[in-house]
Amino acid sequence: MKASFIRRFWITFSAYVIGFYASILNRFRTKGAENIPITGGVLLASNHISAYETIFLPWAVIRKFPFRMVWAPAKEELFVNRFSGWLYATWGAFPVKRGRDVRSGKILNNLLQDQRVMLFPEGTRHKDGVLGKGNRGVGKIIYDTRPAVVPTALIGLNRWKFPGFGQEGLVVFGPPLDFSDLYACEDVKETHQLIVERVMAAIADLLRSEGAYVNED
Repeated sequence: MKASFIRRFWITFSAYVIGFYASILNRFRTKGAENIPITGGVLLASNHISAYETIFLPWAVIRKFPFRMVWAPAKEELFVNRFSGWLYATWGAFPVKRGRDVRSGKILNNLLQDQRVMLFPEGTRHKDGVLGKGNRGVGKIIYDTRPAVVPTALIGLNRWKFPGFGQEGLVVFGPPLDFSDLYACEDVKETHQLIVERVMAAIADLLRSEGAYVNED
């Protein structure tokens, strides 16, 4: 899936409008953007604490890489309304059905060959800031596609109100993870689980480094 120049211009323009609200009217900061590879498939694996992150995370990436798309699987309910569905699609979102969705899985695997994709391994929002467990299916996606996996930690957005001013927020991008030992293992559920556990541990480390780690156990 490729994006036309018009689409890339639109998402870059939109990101800067969003960024004005996030980073100028409020205090949304970015750390570690230099850890995002310039080329190749990239999976931005993030914790999930707020609806804001689906637009603020692309802003954090696009301010570093203008005119580049950031794709994202999103629940199909967001596309029921034609206008909002069209708008989400122009921003790089594509619908995913609950349960096994072969079509969206193929789209995701193709994108991860050479595009940037954001994904929330927990699969659901934790508005209290608690870091949940990762979905084993994410480990399978990583095993099959082998992109650069950048652990990503979002902090503070679960406390934001709209409209608001001067609110604190932070995204931290960690160095890409090394799975070479696990890629040498069999393509089985246990391997996929170990992969996603490593991803979640890296996100936890980023949160801990900012004094924001909360675990559900």
